[in-house]
Amino acid sequence: MTAEARMDPACPMAAFPFHVGGKWTGMVVVALLDGPRRFGELRQTLGIRSAKVLTETLRDMMCDGLVTRTDHQANPPHVTYELTDLGRSLLPVIDAMREWSDQRLAELLAHRQAHPATESGAAPTPTSPQR
Repeated sequence: MTAEARMDPACPMAAFPFHVGGKWTGMVVVALLDGPRRFGELRQTLGIRSAKVLTETLRDMMCDGLVTRTDHQANPPHVTYELTDLGRSLLPVIDAMREWSDQRLAELLAHRQAHPATESGAAPTPTSPQR
């Protein structure tokens, strides 16, 4: 299956309760499955409006050993990003999260919507039952 076949603009990965690395890491892994890509291609495929967000995600992924960055000394100069073996090893985890999401995300989101938010907008932390 190609990365484009796996990418869905309505993909709810941002709502996942689990994240490996940052919010966008799983989506970058999927986008790089078919091979190296330029920054602009990644940004367009993922629909990330902020170059800063993608830059930070890729930098974090490089630090974690998930992607490599290759500087092509061509005219015009450009760089490409490619998954490492470690990055590719995330695919079964991502596929499992997507399967879980297909089955349970509506339920998870309903719980989030029904749960009262605190003044800061964050969900309150659970408290221990009184004994």
